[in-house]
Amino acid sequence: MENKNVSLFDHLTELRKRVMITFFAFFFFLIIAFLFVQDIYNFLVKDLDGKLAVLGPSDILWVYMAISGILAIAATIPIAAFQTWRFVEPALTKEERGITLAYIPALFLLFIAGLSFGYFVLFPIVLSFLTTLSAGNFETMFTAEKYFRFMLNLTLPFGFLFEMPLVVMFLTKLGILNPVRLAKARKLSYFSLIVISILITPPDFISDVMVIVPLLVLYEISVSLSAFVYRKKLVSEPSS
Repeated sequence: MENKNVSLFDHLTELRKRVMITFFAFFFFLIIAFLFVQDIYNFLVKDLDGKLAVLGPSDILWVYMAISGILAIAATIPIAAFQTWRFVEPALTKEERGITLAYIPALFLLFIAGLSFGYFVLFPIVLSFLTTLSAGNFETMFTAEKYFRFMLNLTLPFGFLFEMPLVVMFLTKLGILNPVRLAKARKLSYFSLIVISILITPPDFISDVMVIVPLLVLYEISVSLSAFVYRKKLVSEPSS
């Protein structure tokens, strides 16, 4: 019993160490991003006609912290993934260690790809459509807080959702998922993705559709990648 308690204490100590490393990495990247936040802000609003309005000093701080926070999250992802890998490494086989470690760089790249898709593709289309609706009927004025909150709602979720194909590949490689299960769960998965899309987008039909379609495509890509990994796994198993 005492050995079990010692072992649990060791695990908790190790977990605390990994969490603290991840936290300090995020805080470090947050400071670095904040030092350059003015330049980043200017880049994000370079296509706007005129300047964004603020309703108070707190709006300025919120915008700068939101921008810095997103960049810090992106930079911290590979470190957080590596710390997670180090924590579970003793429980993995040699093959599993190699598989999991190889996925870490892709986590970062897919997160950046998701943010890029949301910002460069989805955000301009939805913003242009909504702005067109107000043309001739309303005087349009964007506040910095509303503008960046709208941007984050359309871009940040895609950073995480673009990880879906990689997560599915990883779980297929470990034998937890397979393409048959994913195909059977297609209706439920579609429904879940539609609900997620409605929750993360502004309350208008066009925004919902613009998010739902890419998510459903991502799911089908995930199923195809799972089938590819599963076939390779079946081929390699007889020879092992």
